[in-house]
Amino acid sequence: MASPRNEGFLTQDQREKLRIAVQNAETLSLASPRSPTGGTTSALLQQYEQQKEQQRAAAAAAAARSGGGGGGGVRHVRRSHSGKTIKVKKDGAGGKGTWGKLIDTDTDGCLDRNDPNYDSDEEPYELVEAPVSTPLDDYKKSVVPIIEEYFSTGDVKLAASDLKELGYDDFHSYFVKKLVSMAMDRHDKEKEMASVLLSSLYGDVISSTHIRLGFVMLLEAVDDLAVDILDVVDVLALFIARAVVDDILPPAFLSREKASLSESSKGMQVVQIAEKSYLSAPHHAELLERRWGGSTCTTVDAVKLRITDLLKEYIKNVDTTEACRCIRELAVPFFHHEVVKRALTLGMESPTAEALIVKLLKEASEELLISSSQMMKGFSRVVDSLDDLSLDIPSAKSQFQTLVSKAISEGWLDSSFVHLGANGDVQDDEHEKLRRYKREAVSMIHEYFLSDDVPELIRSLKELDSPEYNPIFIKKLITIAMDRKNREKEMASVLLSSLSMELFSTEDIVKGFIMLLESAEDTALDILDASDELGLFLARAVIDDVLAPLNLDEISSKLPPNCSGAETLNMARSLASARHAGERLLRCWGGGTGWAVEDAKDKIAKLLEEYESGGDVGEACNCIRELHMPFFNHEVVKKALVMAMEKKNERILGLLQECFGEGIITINQMTKGFSRVRDGLDDLALDIPDAREKFLSYVEHAKKSGWLLPSFGVATSA
Repeated sequence: MASPRNEGFLTQDQREKLRIAVQNAETLSLASPRSPTGGTTSALLQQYEQQKEQQRAAAAAAAARSGGGGGGGVRHVRRSHSGKTIKVKKDGAGGKGTWGKLIDTDTDGCLDRNDPNYDSDEEPYELVEAPVSTPLDDYKKSVVPIIEEYFSTGDVKLAASDLKELGYDDFHSYFVKKLVSMAMDRHDKEKEMASVLLSSLYGDVISSTHIRLGFVMLLEAVDDLAVDILDVVDVLALFIARAVVDDILPPAFLSREKASLSESSKGMQVVQIAEKSYLSAPHHAELLERRWGGSTCTTVDAVKLRITDLLKEYIKNVDTTEACRCIRELAVPFFHHEVVKRALTLGMESPTAEALIVKLLKEASEELLISSSQMMKGFSRVVDSLDDLSLDIPSAKSQFQTLVSKAISEGWLDSSFVHLGANGDVQDDEHEKLRRYKREAVSMIHEYFLSDDVPELIRSLKELDSPEYNPIFIKKLITIAMDRKNREKEMASVLLSSLSMELFSTEDIVKGFIMLLESAEDTALDILDASDELGLFLARAVIDDVLAPLNLDEISSKLPPNCSGAETLNMARSLASARHAGERLLRCWGGGTGWAVEDAKDKIAKLLEEYESGGDVGEACNCIRELHMPFFNHEVVKKALVMAMEKKNERILGLLQECFGEGIITINQMTKGFSRVRDGLDDLALDIPDAREKFLSYVEHAKKSGWLLPSFGVATSA
């Protein structure tokens, strides 16, 4: 038993241990995250912990010796200076009036924060190990500001450029998931913008596989999303249905996901709602496209009213900066021609307002708020309504002429603008004729998209008797088709091919595409993917022999310098010169069925065999319609003719007659099918000796029935 005189005092051995511990603590506190000696903080901590464990073991051994080696005595009984006996805390931390542990690093032993003597410097340091970020983590963090900026600016090209610059193409499925999940928790405007962005990025930036995987991830996460977004099931079903309508998801996506999802999951509910409530409804495509009201969520009439109000407010307050800000906030750059038109009309109605209107339009042009093409379009619309304006404003024509001259001289209206002169009666008549032609052309194109009747459209064009406007018709045809579905785009290419054989010269078609490329920047304001679509039309024209590859060089030489259409032309060259370009471009507007050519050929062969054995014309026609591949109907014609030769049964020609009569197979597709048989006659003759004679009889029958274009040649000699 130790002498009582030594109680409360440190032994020499304990003093030495205290000195070592204090020295180690000072080394630790002075050490930086990486010490000058090359050691790390974690290494020093490890060394210190080892020394502390050794001290604890030595203290325990000393306690055992002082207690006489027994285990039943009171541990570490000490006396304070006041003479009271105090039990020391576990691990030797001490009690009230004691020094505590030599070095106390446990957070449990820290001072009470409510104690008046609390000192934050006495708190133990806690070292937290920072997690190492992965490329996927970096990607997920980077796409959020891209999406936020896109929702703020609506700039599709900027979003695409930023996404490309990230350089992580394999992670784009996470972008799809993040974009849709962020949009689902926002307003209809952002939902529409998200759908527009996905359609714009599809194929060029994000592959179809990553689009599909992104929606799969959303279906898997729908239970978690439902915590924050109460109507997530319905909204995600809308996004999926919209993606199917926009041809970025194949219809088969729904059936594949139904097979992999649990019957009781919310993901299964999403798929069922998309399939039964949205994609099965009549006119579902139009309804889905308008469900979120477009990117502006306002009607045309509402925008016109806002334009009128801001112009009247400007004339009242004469604040050009505020007026420009209001025009910018409209967020409708494709509709700025309406601002120009209404501003000019107000200027002509009130002579006192004319100078203010000129100032505003000049300022908007100089700030690049209103583009030169929108400015010219606005002036052109005023020209179209000058006769009506003259009824209310007798001096409308002279006032307008003054405004045009001032705008051109000050540089905010392009000098190429053709306007009415003082003695411009001839120009007036020409303008009226052109306006009437455009109106008739648009009407004919809409009628063609409904009827798919190529001969009727050609007949109507001949009746107009305005061959000088043929390039304008081509521009109208392709511009209208670009703003529609794949069916109309395919029909436009088919019509262009027919017109090139029947009515339009190569020069007409070249001029038409030059006009389209010159106005590509303006068209892109209304049709986001106009550049890509126009490139496809050009490449398809080369594949269809409407244009020769050399014509692309001719078009390039006639484009203005630094024209945005030059990039589109280069894309068309690449598409037309790629491997298997013919097959790919012939299927580029195939309606999104996802069928391979071999699958389609197999279906065509089976339906023709079934018709040949059963003879049900109506059912065969219905099957051809359900293929949804009008661009591939020439294969139906080819296989039908070959089958008639092989089986020596010409009843199948009755099916072609019915298909032509109902408009299922166009004259262009019929001619193309006959051409393919004609080109393969040498091979057919090896198996069918009288193939040539039979084919000539079929051609004669087809010409009598009006199936073939007059230009179809029957030269079949070797």
